[in-house]
Formats: sequence, C-alpha cells, structure tokens
Amino acid sequence: MMSDINRPSLPLYMSQALAGGRIVFTQSEAVKALKMTRRSFLNAAQREQKRKTLFNPRHGFYVAVPPQFLSWGAPPPAWYIDELMRHEGHRYYVGLLKAAELHGATHQAVMNFQVVTDKRIPKIRAGRSIIEFLYRKNMEHIESAIQDHKTDTGLMKVSSPELTALDLLRYPRQAGTIDSIATVLSDLGKKLRPDRLTKVASAFEHSVVQRLGYLLDFLKFPASAAALEKQLQKAKPLSWIELDTDHPLASDPKESDRNARWNVIVRRPPELDE
Repeated sequence: MMSDINRPSLPLYMSQALAGGRIVFTQSEAVKALKMTRRSFLNAAQREQKRKTLFNPRHGFYVAVPPQFLSWGAPPPAWYIDELMRHEGHRYYVGLLKAAELHGATHQAVMNFQVVTDKRIPKIRAGRSIIEFLYRKNMEHIESAIQDHKTDTGLMKVSSPELTALDLLRYPRQAGTIDSIATVLSDLGKKLRPDRLTKVASAFEHSVVQRLGYLLDFLKFPASAAALEKQLQKAKPLSWIELDTDHPLASDPKESDRNARWNVIVRRPPELDE
C-alpha cells in the first residue's frame, strides 16, 4: 500500500499538468491518477480553491490556474471554454460582442464572455470574467456558420461574422442599446459575405432579419442589405415591428417613422458611439 509520503498530491498533479501545457482536468481523471477517494480529492480541491490555484466552473470540471493568473483567480475563458463545453456534452459557440471583438469590431467594451449553447446554464463568475450563456434550441440549423478560432491553448468555436451580426439582433438585451449594436455593425459590416448572410438568415426569425436589414441599409452596406431583402421576399407580408425593442409598439407611429422597405418602425435613427 502506498504511504502518504510517496502518495502523489493534488498540487503536484496540477504542477505537472501545467508543465505539460494542460490546464484542465476532471474529477474522475484526478481521482484515478492520484489513487485517492472522491472525498479526499474534494477536500484537497477545496484547499486549492481557497488558495486561488484551482478553479471549479462546473461540477466535476477543474481548471488549474497558471501563475500569471493567480491574482485573477482563473485564466481567460478562451483557454478552457472548448473543453468545458465538451465536458458538458453540448454544442456551443462564442458569440455576440465577444465574437464581434474577435472579428475586429472593437468599439464596444466586452464585459461578459458570451457563449451560445443548446443547454440552459447559469452565469459563471470566472475570476475577473463572467461567462454568460445564451440559449438556442436548434444549434444544428446554424452549424455551418460556426468557425474554429485559435486560442493560446488550442481551439474554440466562434460564430462567423454573419451569425454574429444576426445574433446581435436576436439577443438585444445582451448586445446593448440599439446605438451600440449599430456601432458594432459599422465595424462588422465590412466582414459580411452576402451569400453566407442569406444562408444563415434562414434560421432566424423574420423580425431579426428585418432589424438587421434596416441597420445594414442605414450603415451603407448595400450588398448585405439587398441579400436580406431578397430573403424576406419569401415571407411577405411582413408584420410591422419596432427597431428598438425597448420601445414596444404602444403608441401609433408617425408615417415618417415607418420604413416600408423593412416594415420597421424607427422612432429615431441610431446614433453611433464615438
């Protein structure tokens, strides 16, 4: 029987993992490697979490904190999000403002690390970051618009520019005000491919496509706007919708507020942030 002196410890296990370029492990992996009981492992893990050397974002999944991130309490989510979601067993992609930033739209400060997945998962406080999960039921419908993005530790799934643009209008509360969404699109619009935009738009609600079409039209991206207009031709007649979801259709709009191309009510044009 192995003595306590010779028994490998959790700190040593973590150090060896980091030295080998691996920062994540599961409870079952560690218990097997350390030849300890589950309770002993949980006690040891709790001690390391108090020292801020170990981060436990989800049940049974652990992240060893590299020395340069000890003051943060966790490495950046990009370092482990792919393995975390594989551990959860669900499709995902990094989206919205974080994806827009990765595609070069840097006007807006990205507060949360936003992940779209087909499982309802509560927010995770990850050191200095917050991982925010947004739910989408039919992930297979937009699978072709998800790309691999290189990270410091491997790869993660990220929405394409086209999927990102549509998601900004599908999840407006998480994307910010209509002004901030328009500002992001003023950068992101240069990356959009009309053919790809048309393809992924078919998986979205008409109201999302209408709002995005209006904004791309307003921001002077005519090819992408025309592609969405053609997509909407199949759905006519369209309902009238408000551009800004913070202004529900309560009072009758003036005729000058109605944009007939998109069936969108624009009570005031968006203002781009400096």
